[in-house]
Amino acid sequence: MEKLTITDTFGGPKRKGERTRERILEIASQSILEKGFGATSIEEIICEAGLTKSGFFYHFSDKNELARALLQRYIEQDDEILDQVFDRARELVDDPLHQLLAALKMLAEVLEDLPNGHPGCIVAVYCYQERLFDKEVRDLNRHAVLAWRTRFRAILDDIADQYQTTEPVDLEQVADMISTVLEGGIVMSKALNEPRKLADQVMLLRSFLKLLFTQ
Repeated sequence: MEKLTITDTFGGPKRKGERTRERILEIASQSILEKGFGATSIEEIICEAGLTKSGFFYHFSDKNELARALLQRYIEQDDEILDQVFDRARELVDDPLHQLLAALKMLAEVLEDLPNGHPGCIVAVYCYQERLFDKEVRDLNRHAVLAWRTRFRAILDDIADQYQTTEPVDLEQVADMISTVLEGGIVMSKALNEPRKLADQVMLLRSFLKLLFTQ
């Protein structure tokens, strides 16, 4: 199986204002993943981006608007990666179980290629510090997690149409487990300073799902 190359859909030509906005988001994202949202100030983002305060507030009216934009950006990038991985798996094989196994293997390879490991998850950061955000941000974060459930549940339902499970399981719980392994793998890899840990956990998840379904 050929190695998947993830296409950066956010790297196309941008106007100056769009480039400035994207630079603010990139700087803010890196800072928040390193030390949290509360410890990241607008002033340091402005300084790093080489902007004036008016330049920052032209793009974001306050820190909650920045938070919403960061979360939406992360969700879109995450969805794009998963779409590319699973679309490629569907091109390679017709069987839904083999599609899932192929997609997880390609995802593990993508994650393994990250030189410093996965940078972290904005969704998780927002969960830990949810009191800092307004209801719109909290609702968007919840929607992101439910979207993961919906995505993986649909895949598992397709598999269950052709395969039985070796043990009685709730497929919605299995769908949530896929998200849990991905998120937990990010935490483990960062806590242990082992960049490969996430890819290893994805491959272990792949083995579990292979054992769970039988024709």
